Amino acid sequence: MFDLKTRILVVDDMMTMRKLVGKACKEIGFTDITEANDGAVAWEAITSANPPIGLVISDWNMPNTSGMDLLKRIRGDSRFGKLPFILVTAETEQHQILEAVKAGVSQYLVKPFTSASLREKIEMVHKKISGQ
Repeated sequence: MFDLKTRILVVDDMMTMRKLVGKACKEIGFTDITEANDGAVAWEAITSANPPIGLVISDWNMPNTSGMDLLKRIRGDSRFGKLPFILVTAETEQHQILEAVKAGVSQYLVKPFTSASLREKIEMVHKKISGQ
């Protein structure tokens, strides 16, 4: 599992969803949670964060800059290209899941979700990046 002091960035245009994801992260034990209301604000948070962001949990559909656009921007930047990224969405179409996988998403979580399912995805991401 990630160090519980890992800084998590929760990105969603709906404040209610940001609070739900943040609450679920706190229930898991994480203590450093930052929020952004779209991908553009999230990018600013990622590039200026100190300590750095260690995990992004982002909605797909948002105005201005979508979660998919944010993911592609992160993967295209050598400074942040390996940043763990969980995409949270109501989208369940096979072609959209494939698009996310091709873009380099670490995990994909379908809404609605539980704290337990979020924890499971976070653990899967950690195992993938730590080579377990």
